[in-house]
Amino acid sequence: MVLSVEKLTKQYGNKIAVDRLNVEFGTGVYGLLGANGAGKTTLMRMICGILTPTSGEVKLDGVNNLDMGEAFREQLGYLPQDFGYYPDFKAREFMLYIAALKGLTPIQGKERADELIEMVGLKDVANKKIKTFSGGMKQRLGIAQAMINNPRILVLDEPTAGLDPKERVRFRNLLSDFASNRLVILSTHIVSDVEYIADEILVMKNGTLIAEGTVMELVGSISDKVWKVVTDRESADVLCSQYNIVNLRHVEDNVELRIVSDDAPMDIAEHAAPTLEDLYMYEFKEQVR
Repeated sequence: MVLSVEKLTKQYGNKIAVDRLNVEFGTGVYGLLGANGAGKTTLMRMICGILTPTSGEVKLDGVNNLDMGEAFREQLGYLPQDFGYYPDFKAREFMLYIAALKGLTPIQGKERADELIEMVGLKDVANKKIKTFSGGMKQRLGIAQAMINNPRILVLDEPTAGLDPKERVRFRNLLSDFASNRLVILSTHIVSDVEYIADEILVMKNGTLIAEGTVMELVGSISDKVWKVVTDRESADVLCSQYNIVNLRHVEDNVELRIVSDDAPMDIAEHAAPTLEDLYMYEFKEQVR
């Protein structure tokens, strides 16, 4: 299976949300990383066929996704940032409803709904109304409904919003198992969501891809740009006003800073091993300073 994005562009008036983007997806987990407004959601909505491109196209095994119509949607699972649900539906009722929309038989729908409800940790509240759920519980239900038809392509837009750390670990493990022979595209600006499970990471900025590769490849590109500085508080204040600070920690009477910069911020600065968070801070420094 190959999902290809070819010269894909989406323009709203004078604003270009996605700009002549080219990328090819195979099986595995692809993490789409970028700041808010980078164009991630627009790209994913075009991949899912919800938005029509201004130009360019999305193809599955060489066939345009819009031309495929229902044949494409049958192979797709999608979780938008704010997925729609009926608040008075019980969780199991909602899953059975989505299963019917996806064309599953009643028996298939019940089996799949029960399996996924247990998988996302909602078995004890399966017969409670969704309006009584916490934000994290609703998000887990959203993840489950996206997987109801056992899709070949699973597209998730900010799926861990509202999840606590334990729920996020559960989600990452679930996704890793699910993606063994499928394509999963996971959009986020939370670095840890993709750092541990993505086979490949695409870094998106201003509607274009600015970097692509494995975590090791991407962090290797800034191996000489991450610094550790331990200094007094007065000097630390000056550095904070001049440099991109990833982390600040007080150590007795001193301050330990982690800085991403092309040049050493001080003579006493030492190189530190880079992480994906450092790369994010380096590429999006204008958004985080």
